[in-house]
Amino acid sequence: MVDSKSVMSQVQEMQLILHDLHAEGTEMSESFQVAAVIEKLPPLWKDFKNYLKHKCKEMRLEDLIVNLRIDEDNRKQSESKGTKRPVEDGSNLVEPNANKGKRKFKGNDQGKCKKFKGTCYNCGKPHHMAKDCRPPKKAKKEQPGKDVANHLTTSNVLDMEMDLAAVTFEANLADNPRQ
Repeated sequence: MVDSKSVMSQVQEMQLILHDLHAEGTEMSESFQVAAVIEKLPPLWKDFKNYLKHKCKEMRLEDLIVNLRIDEDNRKQSESKGTKRPVEDGSNLVEPNANKGKRKFKGNDQGKCKKFKGTCYNCGKPHHMAKDCRPPKKAKKEQPGKDVANHLTTSNVLDMEMDLAAVTFEANLADNPRQ
């Protein structure tokens, strides 16, 4: 079928051809005739053609002609009101994104980034944290007087005053009577 002619006139021509084939003795099932008419619909009727193909129940040729007449009348009315259907074939297709996986360059956004303002605990350099530091982690050095608990040297003991106190809680004396 062609877009330039009305669909109903083309369906009537097809019916005449089918009638001639029947007159010559060629028998075709009604479902085959319906499928042939649906397949021959013009490209602008693609959506309606898909709708008819996916219908669950079988359709008779008369029902198909009624549906085609109704849809053609609706198309004529929508064209007269100014709302036209898409002319291009495949207008509803989604095109794959050519830039998939690629990011666009956004320019100089360096001033907007928030940077760490302190110094690294590992190397002491500014603007990065110890977790992002490249040099290997340094072992902590023991400094005298710092982080040293319960450590006494002999000089510390001599300097301290010794106050000793003894406390006796209980005293048990046992006497041997044989002696």
